[in-house]
Amino acid sequence: MQLRMQNAETLNPEQIRRFLETGEGITFAGQGQAETYAWAQQLLVAQEYACQGKKERGIIRAYLSKMTGLSMAQTARLIRMYRETGMVAPTPSRRHQFNRKYTDGDIALLAELDRAHERLSGPATRCILQREYQRFGKLEYARLAQISVGHLYNLRNSTSYRKRAAVWEPTRPTAVSIGERKKPDPKGRPGFLRIDTVHQGDWDGAKGVYHINAVDTVTQWEVIGCATGSANST
Repeated sequence: MQLRMQNAETLNPEQIRRFLETGEGITFAGQGQAETYAWAQQLLVAQEYACQGKKERGIIRAYLSKMTGLSMAQTARLIRMYRETGMVAPTPSRRHQFNRKYTDGDIALLAELDRAHERLSGPATRCILQREYQRFGKLEYARLAQISVGHLYNLRNSTSYRKRAAVWEPTRPTAVSIGERKKPDPKGRPGFLRIDTVHQGDWDGAKGVYHINAVDTVTQWEVIGCATGSANST
């Protein structure tokens, strides 16, 4: 069950002190950063924090920490932000972002070139890019002509490149020549046999023998044999 205190920021310092004494075992937490920061500003404004004495400011700081679930160090930073700017608001990210040199058009151009040349190695592809710009004067290759081999592979690993360079082909069946029946073409070499079999016929329910005639196509060397119908007999 969640409880929400109404007008908790409007208590006077004495009420706040008694609340801190009686609510020692109770913990609170903000529902989110935006809500926590907004309530902290309302509290500091309603309590006229900047005009309070040292003792009252300590009580307000402890109250703010308890109601938001923030540590005393975090609470001190929010109060310092309020005193310096008059606002309690999240600080925007200051992460440094490098300028992007190669555009989506460059990546699309690289993907098209790789499809045409069946994705050669990095050094070979770099030579083609330089030739397209320096020899044939294609201005669209101006940036790619200066790319390093390492960064070329970085572009190939990008999501934008993979979407453009993906080629889907259906599975191709593999032709197998096992069991192919046709006249041998030995080209003058011995060892190519022509096999002929004749079944003698059955007699009174018994399986007859099979006559086997093997002839070398080149030397005409012939071997004749026979086998019964049993798989274990020859």
